[in-house]
This record gives sequence, structure tokens and C-alpha cells, in this order.
Amino acid sequence: MQQTQNLSMQQVLAPQLQQSLVILQAPMLELRNIVQQELQTNPVLEEDAPETPVDDHTQQNEDFKEEFEQLAKLDEEWREYMAQSSSYSGRSDDDEERRQFFFDSIANQETLQQHLIGQINGAELNASDRRLAELIIGNIDDNGFLQTTPEEMSANTGVPTADLRRLLEIIQNFHPAGVGAVNLQDCLLIQLRRLGKEGTLEFQMISKYLDELGKRRFPEIARRLGVTVDQIQQAAYSIATLDPKPGAIFAPDPNNYVLPDVSVEKIGDSYTVMLNGEQIPHLRISNTYKDLMAQNGSGGDVKDYIREKIRSGKFLIKSIHQRQQTISNIANQIVSRQEEFLDKGTAFLRPLTMVQIAEAVGVHETTVSRAISGKYISTPQGVFEMRYFFTPGYQTASGEAMSNTSVKDAILDLIKNEAAINPLSDKDIVSILSERGIPIARRTVAKYRNELNILPSNMRKQY
Repeated sequence: MQQTQNLSMQQVLAPQLQQSLVILQAPMLELRNIVQQELQTNPVLEEDAPETPVDDHTQQNEDFKEEFEQLAKLDEEWREYMAQSSSYSGRSDDDEERRQFFFDSIANQETLQQHLIGQINGAELNASDRRLAELIIGNIDDNGFLQTTPEEMSANTGVPTADLRRLLEIIQNFHPAGVGAVNLQDCLLIQLRRLGKEGTLEFQMISKYLDELGKRRFPEIARRLGVTVDQIQQAAYSIATLDPKPGAIFAPDPNNYVLPDVSVEKIGDSYTVMLNGEQIPHLRISNTYKDLMAQNGSGGDVKDYIREKIRSGKFLIKSIHQRQQTISNIANQIVSRQEEFLDKGTAFLRPLTMVQIAEAVGVHETTVSRAISGKYISTPQGVFEMRYFFTPGYQTASGEAMSNTSVKDAILDLIKNEAAINPLSDKDIVSILSERGIPIARRTVAKYRNELNILPSNMRKQY
């Protein structure tokens, strides 16, 4: 009997514990969507005014026995009552019309293909050529490159290759410049032709030595073309202004909206941590049920249904409260350990591990990992992902701790201030950092440099 009860309890708790973990891990905007969905599916939940405190710990753990006994008196037609209740009525026709108008009013961003087809209208093409032009545009990818060849399209459609080439040349004169190219070289040459630079040094470099240009072999290109290295370098600067992906300007915005869960402000001589909870609807158990419980009637199914909904609602409120408290505790620990960073910037970021924070807050390390996942913190130094503050580090010669992020920042600073004609090698950087008391291996410098998207010294050299 005891084993059956335990098994039943585990089956009931498992979904709730899973929901609690989801709420803990959800970023602000995602949590707002979860709460809005719960408001729609759980009739006992309603949104409370922001100034009214959310149910406290005592209320979350109160005994529902008396309430359940009153619920047993409910009439079995409670569903009809709820449907007629103004608090839970569906959207009116006017509401639906306004809602649909809102969605219909959202402007859709024009795609590259739509932009190109729109230009066909001004090209004065006959119906047959228009169909072929649309066929070609349908084979242009989002970066603006043609993903097939006129010969392949001809083989698949039976249309003469000459007709397809003629229409492709028309499309290659469309905006943006470089669209319809078959590869990068073709794309850059199309742009140079549009600029009237056919026959220039830039045109020759792209036509004959694109691979060498990508590897910045300027002396070799200069020798082959019979010009100076300085001329090649100036031409390379000009080539760098061309667009290698002309269609990318029509790519949809990533919509990576960041809404910080925590804000940090300096008030007086100390920092204050504030949770940004305005985006999360404040919840409470609806007062409508008090009116329903006062009615005469009974029904075990009704009692069980509403009891489960109340339990679910209370658990949701408690889970949100625990989420906010956990994030607040973690944020306070981060701030207390990173005051130098908040005062002076990245170079003063201290090493920090999740184990350290977990021990200080009194939770498991995995809880810290879930709590900071996708969360952002607004500080005087800018907005950062909370995970940014967790980084191993180095012990300097003076015994001070220095984070990996600070070391990367030091490497970036060295390269920004290096001599362009004699850039620092990885070995040079190791020597300079060692003189500053930062022991680091050459392979680690190479790794950090790659993570910072910085080229090796031989490819950074300017002549």
C-alpha cells in the first residue's frame, strides 16, 4: 500500500517539478508567454494589479481543506455560470476585429526575391521573358548568388541557353549591385563594372589573383602585376568596400530582443540589485470562485477539477516567486564579487565559478546554471549575459586573480595598438603578458586570438 502511494505521489509531482525547472530556466520574455498561456488555460488564475503584493509564502502553503469543502457545494452547472461570467467571457466581435486589424497592419519585410521581381516590372519584358526572369530569380539565394547555371537551367527546361544568359545579364543590372553572380569573383567584378572600374588594378587583382588577395600576399601580387606593394594595398582597401553578399541586406532581422532580468545601479557608495519583474503578470487566485463557492449544490467532479486548478495555480505562483528569489540571490553574489568590474570595466573582471556561487546561495551548481541560462543583467558597464561573469582565470605573479575575459581584453588591446607594418606575433604577446605577470602559453594566445576573430600576424601586416 505504501509503495503504491509513493509511486502515485511521484507521478503527480513530476510534471510540477518539471514545470518549476522550465520557469527557472525561462528568460523574461519566454516566462511572460508561459504566464499568459497559463492565464488562458487555468480559469482560477487572474492577473493582479502590480501594486498588490503577489501571494506570500504563507498563502502559498495554506490549507485548502475548508475551501474544498465549500467547493463541494457547487452546482454541476458551474461551467455554464463561468461561460456567462463577464470575468471570463471570450473576446467580443469588436475585440476580434481590432486584434485582426493589428496583425494585418504588421508590415512584412521585403525579401530579395520580391525586390528583384518588382524590378522586372520596369524592365519592359514580354510575357515569355518575364517567366524566364522569374525562373532565374527563383534560383538566387538569400545572399544574392545564382545557385545553378544557365546551362543547367536550359537542360532542365528546354529553354535555349542564350535566352537565359541574356535575361541573367538584365538581372545582374538590378539592385543590389552584384546580385545574380555565380560566385564571389563574379559578384565583385559585376560591382566594379557598375562603378566604371573595368580595367583598373582592382579589376585585375580580382580577375587573376583573388586567392592570393584573400591570403594578403601583396608582395607576390605586386611582383606579378609590375606595381608597388603600396599600390596593391591601396587597391585592396578599395576592394574591401565592395559587398561580398549583396542580398544579405534583405535578410530578416534576427529579433534578438534582450530584456534584462536584473538591473544594477550604484546608489551612494554601494551597488543595488533590482529585479525587473514588470514584464511578468502578477497572479492571484480569482475572487470569482468565492462567489461560486457560496452557491448551493454539490458535485465531486467539480470539487476535484477546481481543487486541481487551484493547486496548479498556487504552484505556478510559488515557482515564479522561487525563480525571482534565486535569480536575485545569484545576482547579489555576482555584484558583491565583481565591484571592481562595475567600477572600472572588463580588465577588472575576476574569475568566478558556479560552484562558488552555489555554495554561497545554498543551492546546487545545476540550479545556478539553469537560473542564469539566457538571463541578462544591466550594469553601469553595459548589458551582459549573466553567464559572462562565470569564467576561470589566471594567478598573476603578484598573486592576484585575473579572468580569461580580462586576458582576452589585454590581447585585444595589444593588437589594437601594434605597429601595422610589424604586427605582434603570438610569441611576442606571450612575452609582453609574461612581463606584466600574466603567465600564458603560446597556444592559449592563439586560441584566444581565434576566438576574438583576429588574423595571424602575417595576415595583419600592412606594407
